[in-house]
Amino acid sequence: MAWNIHDHCFSFAFGLLGNILSFLVYLAPLPTFYRILKKKSTEGFQSIPYSVALFSAMLLLYYAFLKKHDASMLITINTIGCCIESIYLFLYMIYATKSARIYTTKLLVFFNIGALGLVILVTLASFHGSLRVSIVGWICAIFSVCVFAAPLSIIRSVIKTKSVEYMPFPLSFFLTLCAVTWFLYGFSLRDFYIATPNILGFSFGVTQMILYVMYRGGTKESVLPESISKLQLEQFPNTGVQQSSIVRVQEDAMNYGVGGTISSNSQIVPTELNV
Repeated sequence: MAWNIHDHCFSFAFGLLGNILSFLVYLAPLPTFYRILKKKSTEGFQSIPYSVALFSAMLLLYYAFLKKHDASMLITINTIGCCIESIYLFLYMIYATKSARIYTTKLLVFFNIGALGLVILVTLASFHGSLRVSIVGWICAIFSVCVFAAPLSIIRSVIKTKSVEYMPFPLSFFLTLCAVTWFLYGFSLRDFYIATPNILGFSFGVTQMILYVMYRGGTKESVLPESISKLQLEQFPNTGVQQSSIVRVQEDAMNYGVGGTISSNSQIVPTELNV
């Protein structure tokens, strides 16, 4: 008997696997927060990945509730994502400097109150039925594509330095696997708002793994790539923290990856990344 990928059993299997993989990706920042708790300081770590991931999960939740049918897998992982990212942000706010707390608060107000509130208000007031679902689906897809583009800076740094020091292979592998799973989930349900962005996520993931194979034997740079060091200086000009700066950049890159995939999965995860 021929198998039909659009059968409900396949969508359930892909959705369940996507939930499991996305949950594991959501846990990727745990070493970062263990370090924050241990040192009682955020040490210049950024809150942007967690703010974006929370916004992505909430946006996908809104889409899932509008969709109603075949949305349980999206609802479960994005509910879990909202809880985990909220915990991360709560812990971050406890140990961050005053300026970092103010900056994080502005991010949350902009993304989770301003942007999300505007999307909900406009779509509820101006659109109805399937058109409303389509509009929100396209918004989710476009945002997921934008988040998936985040690793481009890391890819550029790897090519420039000929070193994979800033691109951990296990995370790239699981994010790629995540993207494939959520693509198959969206494709099996003919939900192309979920499937389409994960094609890009898969492409970036494969590119990262190819670069890893090409440059894994490369000599580690003792100086941060110009683009990354400039980013650190622009966002944390007054931190004065100089020790283990390379480690911090690596972990920040991981967190950006989680936000991205999860949200597009949406998760992209986690990121987005997203479901």
